[in-house]
Amino acid sequence: MNSTTAPPALGCPSGLAPPSDDLSGDLSAFVRVKNEQKTLSLSVRGAKCGGCLSKIESALRGLPGVKQARLNLSNGKLLVSWTGDLPPAQIAHTVSSLGYGVSAHSEDESSKAAKSEERALLISMGIAAFALANIMLLSVSVWGGHGEMGDQTRVALHGISGLITLPVLLFSGRHFFKSAFTALRHGHANMDVPISLALTLAFGVSVWETATAGAHAYFDASVMLLFFLLTGRFLDARLRRQAHAAAHGLAALQNRSVNRLTRDGRIEPVRADRIKQGDTVILAAGERTVIDLKISNGTGEIDESMVTGESLPRTIGIGETLYAGSLNLDTPLRGTALGEAADSLLSDIGRMLEAGEQKRARYRQIADKAVTLYVPFVHTTAALAFLAWIFLGAGVHTAIIIAVSTLIITCPCALALAAPVVQVVAAGRLFKRGTFLRSGDALERFAEIDHVVLDKTGTLTLGTPQLVSEHGSELSVAGQLARASRHPLSRALVAAAGPGPLAADVQEHPGLGLEGQINGARCRLGSAEWVGLEADPNTDGPVLWFVMTDADPIQLRFEDRLQSDAETAIARLRARGISVEILSGDGHRAVEKIADTLGIEAWQAKVSPQDKADRLKRLDEEGKKVLMVGDGLNDAGALAIAHASLAPGGAMDVSQAASDAVYAGGLSAIEHVLNVSTRAKSVMLQNFGLAAAYNLIAVPIAVTGHVTPLIAAIAMSASSLIVTLNALRLSGGEP
Repeated sequence: MNSTTAPPALGCPSGLAPPSDDLSGDLSAFVRVKNEQKTLSLSVRGAKCGGCLSKIESALRGLPGVKQARLNLSNGKLLVSWTGDLPPAQIAHTVSSLGYGVSAHSEDESSKAAKSEERALLISMGIAAFALANIMLLSVSVWGGHGEMGDQTRVALHGISGLITLPVLLFSGRHFFKSAFTALRHGHANMDVPISLALTLAFGVSVWETATAGAHAYFDASVMLLFFLLTGRFLDARLRRQAHAAAHGLAALQNRSVNRLTRDGRIEPVRADRIKQGDTVILAAGERTVIDLKISNGTGEIDESMVTGESLPRTIGIGETLYAGSLNLDTPLRGTALGEAADSLLSDIGRMLEAGEQKRARYRQIADKAVTLYVPFVHTTAALAFLAWIFLGAGVHTAIIIAVSTLIITCPCALALAAPVVQVVAAGRLFKRGTFLRSGDALERFAEIDHVVLDKTGTLTLGTPQLVSEHGSELSVAGQLARASRHPLSRALVAAAGPGPLAADVQEHPGLGLEGQINGARCRLGSAEWVGLEADPNTDGPVLWFVMTDADPIQLRFEDRLQSDAETAIARLRARGISVEILSGDGHRAVEKIADTLGIEAWQAKVSPQDKADRLKRLDEEGKKVLMVGDGLNDAGALAIAHASLAPGGAMDVSQAASDAVYAGGLSAIEHVLNVSTRAKSVMLQNFGLAAAYNLIAVPIAVTGHVTPLIAAIAMSASSLIVTLNALRLSGGEP
């Protein structure tokens, strides 16, 4: 097999045992072919960090014909594209030969696996905590009876502790043992190797001490170590599962049935992924399309706010394109599918989400940088301590005790907790102010922001039009027509007019407006053309026209008002030295007006989802650390690609899932997030400094034989407690 492998990655588990070759041989059914290019999606188990990602992608790019290999760490999805006769089984075997589990990808199975992993870690952590409490009770009895307790009683208590420890180690420690075994079997080393060694050696030495009626056993040290490590692993799993919610939410949005018109004139509901190019699709009123369509019959109004960000409906007719994600507001439409569901605009946004998650996965967190040196340090220190004491004439038993103490005292509990505990405390601090942090590692990225990109509708503005022109009694009359419509401008007019009666014989004409009887007079409400006027392209903002019988038409002007704290929030960002720009799918005049009001010179209007993503990529290439703030589906790709992202609480579910945090209230939340993140990063660095200082002090004491494994476990727990208490400082004071 022609494959290349990257050097072994340190600092993350290598995963579960790879599947059998029989499974990988069945993958040909999952290959998609388009324009002679083949694509295969696989689920990879056990890849946890940027080192794993680099190793897998490098190996796959070395295969003949492979054009792209992209792994998403948050959900384990691996996308491989190639040309030629490369068997899909060889792709799967290449991944499995590196020590990772691999199978055909399924969104549902991926989500279930993540939840299952998190639940398993929580159960293991609970069992370890329960066992630790019982073993510590027995240990206290031994300590309290030192010098008075008989040998047989002490051995019996140690034996009971061992009987409690063994099943707990086998069950709760399997998360580390499996990963370490798989890594070693494939010639790699990871963080779970020294962890497994420390757990196993501490237990083994304790069994020996118990069997030989020794004065000390260290079963409590083994279980204490296991509990702290499982705590860090559980926090990491919870954050990774939350990060995957974006792509899964979009997949759920696309997983709908579509009404297809057959050749014999029947309408049959089929899954969206079974629609082929050229199929005729019927789109009912109130239905959202999940396929890009070219309208072949019908005229009506559509809501494209999910796709373009434009808050007002648009009239669409024969020959025009209706993109996936658009909502049909009134009359049934018939269209021809321009491609499969996998080629629609929604799918393009989904691919942008995955690309963004992969980009963030490559971001090396502080913890990743710290642990790359940790494994060789721990192994080397313990091995040298053992050899040195043998060389100095100590017995094998004494040398092993010192080596085990060294492994335990240097075990990465403080390191494993240094970042997650800060993330949890910072998330709680943000939550109190109405901001929900969705991605723990985003705190580091928030702290680096130097440029902010803002959507307009629903982000800078309230997202709903409001009547701004002043009127008398005609307002309540026009409201009688507006109450018969769901159009956003009609809803705004009703809100201004208040409760009242409904006009008689109301009819709604798509793309034009409403017509009905009020007190015997014929009235119309709608566009300028509908009341007999010519449309003015220079009108400042959306308008409706109302006319009653032969009276002069009355103009009703609307606007989407700014968030109350928008000007203050923008000014504070500038004061921090952060530049700001607007990217919006709305029209030029609407965006220009908002930009002028806020004094923002950089802005673009009529921007598509792909245009937004492309702009953020260019800013990234310029070295900018961009914070994207948006609320629509058209913002989801940009939210995922940005260095960090925020979404308001009223944003679409997919956009909230694609963002790093969701905030309630106004734009002042942006500054609060940046302040808390800056402090959090500082505390993380302090924690790593404390962990390093602890090792500098503890390691010399351990290697010189001045601590037992039990004292080492207590010292290790104390270091974890110190970094936790330091992180709790985030919960108080001003950020």
